Amino acid sequence: MDIESNRTPLLAWLTLLRAPGLGPVAVRELMAAHADISSALAAARRGAYPRADRACRDWLRAPDMAALAADIAWLGAPDHALLTFDDADFPALLNEIPAAPAALFVAGDATALWLPQIAIVGSRNASQSGFATASSFARALAGAGFAITSGMAEGIDGAAHTAALDAGGTTIAVLGTGPDLVYPPKHHGLATRIQTQGALVSEFPPGTPGHPSHFPRRNRVIAGLSLGTLVVEAGVRSGSLITARNAAESGREVFAIPGSIHSPLARGCHQLIRNGAKLVETAEEVIAELAPLAHALGARLREQLHSAPASAPAPGGACARNAASDRADYADYANLFAALGHESLGIDQLAERSGLPVAALSSMLLMLELEGEVVATRGGAYARRVLD
Repeated sequence: MDIESNRTPLLAWLTLLRAPGLGPVAVRELMAAHADISSALAAARRGAYPRADRACRDWLRAPDMAALAADIAWLGAPDHALLTFDDADFPALLNEIPAAPAALFVAGDATALWLPQIAIVGSRNASQSGFATASSFARALAGAGFAITSGMAEGIDGAAHTAALDAGGTTIAVLGTGPDLVYPPKHHGLATRIQTQGALVSEFPPGTPGHPSHFPRRNRVIAGLSLGTLVVEAGVRSGSLITARNAAESGREVFAIPGSIHSPLARGCHQLIRNGAKLVETAEEVIAELAPLAHALGARLREQLHSAPASAPAPGGACARNAASDRADYADYANLFAALGHESLGIDQLAERSGLPVAALSSMLLMLELEGEVVATRGGAYARRVLD
């Protein structure tokens, strides 16, 4: 969102998003009933939302301007963005879930939210086997072109993010705090890496501390952004089961990795499998299930990009770089096409021929695949799309 040219609607959005007790469903209902966000705020101030309590009404009439100024300052920093649900930039899959967020605060590359994503979640107190399994699946899935989405918690979440980063892939962390806070604090370094090679996402405004009620809300966003959710290890009361339930309720795929009948960390996964989750033992099984859905998402993005007016922002908004449409470095893309020729090549072969880093190639190939210029073939190779 362009802060200077949209200052009045931006302030209206921030006022509603910070209103205590209002929530995303109420904001969406207000927007549905009025022409724009400024009209929705004016109506809310007049009492048009009868379920608002006194604290909410007081805030709407006299918001904390220092808090709103701090929000605007945060959004003014490089690679920070606010994506509202009525924007073309807002991730399409997330708009389809029950009680979807009204807006997302993003630090990093907001275009990453349109990549095909797989959520990897599990226990905070994972076993060594669980860490190894999460890392192995994340590396393989990132190598196949999926962004890895999780909650940046200790345990399985952190292992999945780290493995995706180490593999040169894209990873997205959905937070239960404001986008400027890191929880747990030990993940400050990880958060910095994620922001550089993906995105930190929150529906909570900057400065919002963690609260137990925030994490189920975070989990529904993790599931809503993703084509499917993979649970690696989970006890029967694990928060990962909330993410899996949200995924199932949104019509998304749920995968679970089985474990020993003697391990309490396997019981949540076994429960999911009994309830209909797909038992998986390899990343290839997940890829086979989700590849058609990823191609369908790419088709939706291509349709949106081609139908958007020339003056309209492409996915990612004015505060984010759009790799698909900008293509700042045409020389690298020319180099990639020259290396690819008319063969079907794996990413390591392309890196050797082109001299480009694997991380850059992975991102470039994803965008080319979404635009329909290359196709992923069997075994993780890529080839130019043959036009009819």
